[in-house]
Amino acid sequence: MKKAFFINGGAGRVLCAIPALEHYIKNVDPTAMIIVEGWLELCLLNKTIMHNVYPHDHPNLFEKLQDREVISPEPYRLNAYFTQRANLVQAFDMLINYDTPPEEVPPVKEYNLFISKVDHLAGHNLITEAKAHTKKDKTIVIQPFGSAAKLEGQYIIDESGRSFEVEDLLKIIEMLNKDFAVIMMGDIKIPLQNSIGIIVPEQISLLQWASIINSSDYFLGCDSVGQHLAYALGKPSTVVIGSTYPENTSYPNNKHMKIIDNGKGKKMYSPIRMSYDIRIEKNNEYLMKLDDKTINQIVKDIKSSVGVKSV
Repeated sequence: MKKAFFINGGAGRVLCAIPALEHYIKNVDPTAMIIVEGWLELCLLNKTIMHNVYPHDHPNLFEKLQDREVISPEPYRLNAYFTQRANLVQAFDMLINYDTPPEEVPPVKEYNLFISKVDHLAGHNLITEAKAHTKKDKTIVIQPFGSAAKLEGQYIIDESGRSFEVEDLLKIIEMLNKDFAVIMMGDIKIPLQNSIGIIVPEQISLLQWASIINSSDYFLGCDSVGQHLAYALGKPSTVVIGSTYPENTSYPNNKHMKIIDNGKGKKMYSPIRMSYDIRIEKNNEYLMKLDDKTINQIVKDIKSSVGVKSV
């Protein structure tokens, strides 16, 4: 029976499902349906799956599903995932392209992302304007906050332990501002009275962010969608991981990506979508707090990778 795959969750999950879905459509069934419950625009980054994607509120969708087996792949419930043997891309692959998940974890399938002319131009223009505005020759995109981060009065908090602490972020920005045009990715604005001299674009789609990252010189981020875009585009990156595990959420063996596991040896695995234990969340919530040595190392690695040159 032909299949329909329901993909839900955050933007990172949707992006990580793309390589497995592309493989299935190319090698198993070119008519397979993909129903995306959020972040459908990300599927427009792949020329193969874009023709098979439906929003969950597509007219007459239920009628189209009558002769199909409906599959809802859930990586977080896969043993290889929650035992830190597979990342999200591999987990989706094991659940979508195998009748039974194999004992041996397959290699990470490649992303094949396509950036449209309009989005490419938007990214190129923003980078050009950032350089002209700051009089810097090199640009860095920073995504400091994950999807769980929220603004509470004058504070930004992330109880999941995935986002940068604002105090640490400001130290990093101050150091990078001396040599680079810094562009901040995200919808949350840092609540400050004075400008910190960074570019904060507004009303930017994820497709445009893909282009901005692609046109930049470096990416610095946390466990969120930006690091997956940077990896897929082969962009030199530093990713700081707190409460989650790099083996699950990132790409530890990639030559373009430096991973700083700030919570190593202190974290507890949070069994998301299986159970909830408040003790685990309380244990993990401060694991993104950086010491000065780590902050200096982040900046040093960026300068070493990008080089420093003023216009």
